Amino acid sequence: MIFDPNKINLTKYLFFTGKGGVGKTSTACATAIALADQGKRIMLVSTDPASNLQDVFNTELNNKGVPIKGVRNLVVANFNPEDAANEYKESVIGPFRGKLPEVVIKNMEEQLSGSCTVEIAAFNEFSTFITDEKVKRDFDHVIFDTAPTGHTLRMLQLPSAWSSFISKSTHGASCLGQLAGLEEKKEVYKNAVKILGDKNLTTLILVSRPENAPLKEAERASKELQDIGVHNQILVINGMLKEANDSLSQDIFHKQQRALQDIPEHLRDLTSFEIPLRPYNVTGLENVRAFFKEDNIKCSSEKLQVNEIPMLKTVVEDLYTSKKKVIFTMGKGGVGKTTIAAAIALGLANKGVKVHLTTTDPADHLKLVLDESYGITLSNIDEKKELDKYKEEVLSKAREMMSEEDLEYVEEDLRSPCTQEIAVFRAFAEIVEKSENEIVVIDTAPTGHTLLLLDSTESYNREIQRAQGDIPESIKKLLPKLRNERETEVVIVTLAETTPVYEAKRLDEDLERAGIKSKWWVINASLFATDTTNEILKAKASHEITWINKVSEISNGSFAVVSWKSEEIKDEKLLALLK
Repeated sequence: MIFDPNKINLTKYLFFTGKGGVGKTSTACATAIALADQGKRIMLVSTDPASNLQDVFNTELNNKGVPIKGVRNLVVANFNPEDAANEYKESVIGPFRGKLPEVVIKNMEEQLSGSCTVEIAAFNEFSTFITDEKVKRDFDHVIFDTAPTGHTLRMLQLPSAWSSFISKSTHGASCLGQLAGLEEKKEVYKNAVKILGDKNLTTLILVSRPENAPLKEAERASKELQDIGVHNQILVINGMLKEANDSLSQDIFHKQQRALQDIPEHLRDLTSFEIPLRPYNVTGLENVRAFFKEDNIKCSSEKLQVNEIPMLKTVVEDLYTSKKKVIFTMGKGGVGKTTIAAAIALGLANKGVKVHLTTTDPADHLKLVLDESYGITLSNIDEKKELDKYKEEVLSKAREMMSEEDLEYVEEDLRSPCTQEIAVFRAFAEIVEKSENEIVVIDTAPTGHTLLLLDSTESYNREIQRAQGDIPESIKKLLPKLRNERETEVVIVTLAETTPVYEAKRLDEDLERAGIKSKWWVINASLFATDTTNEILKAKASHEITWINKVSEISNGSFAVVSWKSEEIKDEKLLALLK
């Protein structure tokens, strides 16, 4: 069934969620315009740090709401949670400047520099919109173009989490920073929770692509949101290829159909809709209006700004000749980090060096990509196991020396999203230590915020010593090693699309803040790098040029492009990526 918001019984509040790059913003914007064109009064709100709503509507937006010229009845608000997070951070730290030592101030700043603070700021804005009586009265529908799934889940879980925190915590602070002032918003949060769980008021629209990774992420999002009471959900599969008339389009069509046949069991129970693959960037009112109606096939007129597009083998050659010992692949879920990491590992192994490849994905997933018979040592870091072990170590030591009241503080502290990275960080340290004797390729990387958090003397000692009493030698060595450009390289993996590139850029900036340089970028699954003759795919490929040029600019020309592959990439087929 084709998704047409005018033919669906929609509730007052609509939340669009999904992995970055699945077309969530496009679908939310097109829904807003379709409803507004039918005479409905619409408020569209973005709380996504990577939002490109200003580009979509070609209008300067703010967090209060701006009427859109050319669309009667539509008001759009683009809330930047990172700006609000900075204001929040300063409100907490400001009173202590000049009164506490600079080292303490720096520690406080880093404590408040992570995603947790952004979540608090985003949630405050979200709560205001969803509980505001004037907004409720003035608009028929309030549409939230929320951030990618992981961010959204935490944001939507915050109402119950903070209500509980406000009710039970006697500390007024956790590792998220001082949360004094939340008490006054207790009723607002309580009302927000109530509205979210009311199926007559709220609909969650899970946006996915007909691919395995986004569908699995949609299933996880659906389950976790149901657990906090958001049961009114529908599924929208974006990017369905309808016409297959060359080998590439036929391969894509069959791959999409297989993904839908194997759709996770949980999603089968949801009412689902489809949106055909659109071959253009959804910006400008003409394209947004056409999103639900027609293909509107247009090729981009942008020209490639580079004379030659490098291949992945160029990256491997540079890593080999520069004698890098630790190599991370980093990027958002679904961009193909694991495949690129395995290809790099195999390329280096073929040059006769010892290689250890590890991942935070389940071990069997890695073995599906690369067989151990290729002479590469494979291992995995079990995030859940490491987290459980870390929590138990921390609480066990805390029970020996803390009162029940203080123990509650530690338990609250351990609920921070940073905790998982800190737990996994120790396992990373042990594996990175192996780089003394072999090249270690790691499929993922700790964020710059976590590295800075652990590098801060006060928090470093608190996080490590409370669990083990002593700082392991492997961890002492790790940060200097990661910051040493002669030993370590972070390869950033992305797609030639708006959201993945912006998200990758934020990851890069985060690492730079921590003093870790990244030289190489890899654009994976590129249609531009294929020779398709299918009209829609050819047009879509032309729109990748903008983002190839952008990545070339960001990376100063140090990038590679890997073409879209129809078959499952494993074992010797990984070598095809290096050609």
